[in-house]
Amino acid sequence: MAHPFLHFATITKHRHRVIAHCFRVGIGWQGLFHDLSKYAPTEFLPGARYYQGTRSPNEREREIFGYSAAWMHHKGRNRHHFEYWNDINPATKMYEPVRMPMRYVKEMFCDRVAASKIYQGKNYTDEHPLLYFRRGNARKKMHADTADLLEGWLVMLAERGEKETFAAIKLIPNGTVYWEE
Repeated sequence: MAHPFLHFATITKHRHRVIAHCFRVGIGWQGLFHDLSKYAPTEFLPGARYYQGTRSPNEREREIFGYSAAWMHHKGRNRHHFEYWNDINPATKMYEPVRMPMRYVKEMFCDRVAASKIYQGKNYTDEHPLLYFRRGNARKKMHADTADLLEGWLVMLAERGEKETFAAIKLIPNGTVYWEE
C-alpha cells in the first residue's frame, strides 16, 4: 500500500533538517537545493510505494527487484552522494572513486546526521551516524581521503557533540583541498 503523505512528510522533514545543518556548516545556499530530486515522480512514486518509515524505501525496492531505480536516479543527480563521484581512471581504464569536493563532503555529513535523526527518532544519539557508517560498506566504495575526512567528522560528533563539530566544519573553507598531492 502506498503512503504518499507519510513519504512526503518524511522526505520534507529530512530535507529541512539537512538545510538547517548546512547553514550551520557554512553551505546554506547549497542546502536549500538538497534532495529536490526526491520530489520528482521517478523518485517520489517508488518512495511512496515502498515507504516503511524506519528505513529508506530504496532498500525495499532493492529487495523486491534487485536494484532501486529511484536510487539510481537520485545518486546520479545529487553530488553529496559518494556514489556520484566515480569516474574512469586514465591509468587503469577502470571506474574508481574520486575525491569529493569539500562542499559536498560537508553536505554528505549533514545528510547522514539528519537521516540518523529521522530514522532513530527519540533514540538518536550523536554516535548513531558513526555507527551507521562503520556498519555499512561505504568506506570501501568511496575514495580513501573522502572516507577518512567523513569518518573523522563523525568521530568528532560522537565524542564532542554537535555544537563543537558543526562549528569546526564551518571553519573549513569550501574550496579547501584536504589531501596531499
